[in-house]
Amino acid sequence: MTRSSFAVHAAGLRKRYGDTAALDGLDLRIPAGTVHGLLGPNGAGKTTAVRVLTTLTAPDAGTASVAGHDVVREAERVRRAIGLVGQHAAVDEVLGGRQNLVMFGRLYHLGSAEARRRADELLDRFRLTDAADKPAGTLSGGMRRRLDLAASMILAPPVLFLDEPTTGLDPRSRIEVWDAVRDLVDGGTTVVLTTQYLEEADRLAHGVSVIDHGRVIAEGTPDALKGRLGGDRVEVVLDDPASLETAAAIVGRVASGEVDVDTDALRVGAPVSGRGAALTETVRALDDAGVAVADIGLRRPTLDEVFLSLTEKTAEQEVRA
Repeated sequence: MTRSSFAVHAAGLRKRYGDTAALDGLDLRIPAGTVHGLLGPNGAGKTTAVRVLTTLTAPDAGTASVAGHDVVREAERVRRAIGLVGQHAAVDEVLGGRQNLVMFGRLYHLGSAEARRRADELLDRFRLTDAADKPAGTLSGGMRRRLDLAASMILAPPVLFLDEPTTGLDPRSRIEVWDAVRDLVDGGTTVVLTTQYLEEADRLAHGVSVIDHGRVIAEGTPDALKGRLGGDRVEVVLDDPASLETAAAIVGRVASGEVDVDTDALRVGAPVSGRGAALTETVRALDDAGVAVADIGLRRPTLDEVFLSLTEKTAEQEVRA
């Protein structure tokens, strides 16, 4: 893809605050019409990256474009092409849902009739018609967050930045926000998502960039990143600690990597290359050996494990340097 093919493109972004390098050569390429997750520990540079891409902070070096516009030379055009939802709700808790959206429409210089029309469209799109006349402060966390998303879409921007949009929400409210984000992407919006919830990125993102120390240390689809830790794993949980050695030997026969033994949890696991065949062979061998099993199954590494593995390697490299 060429640079113009990406909804968001950044090359060599740098930003320092005193002696701290918040961004240290950050590169991003985000295709249009996708959800792209920015993951990283606190202080990794995620929020600074979003601030640069949304024109709230100027980079010290490097280039970036959003919706085809340079974030420095064409900052005003970038602002017209984006929506931004921060970590905290921006809606007025005294006003009703419709009143909030009409207010945002007027702030965006829409006429009163057009602002009301757009508000009704968004209330319907985000399943908020029942909340149209209720004060925002009386709504559930998920409904307030969806109202926030609706407000950010008043002008239907092609690119939407979500900075930890579900922080503090209960599981049901989080799912409501996820559904709203999927609907936006189905309509052609590009979503840039920063999150501390790795499950959120796994469920929503088409692509992920893992950021640490102000630069991208890994990127790809969630499945591709999980594959870097060895793909599928056979895991066996035993009833009797005396069977650990036998179980480890059996799992070792089908393993494509190191066998892990957790004596406290009575768990034996290892990466495997053949899904069904490896599991079937393990079950038969354990049965033939008379090993009592509490649980057995195949699973893939989680994004949490990928994240910890990548950031631990980066920390080790920093120490050696």
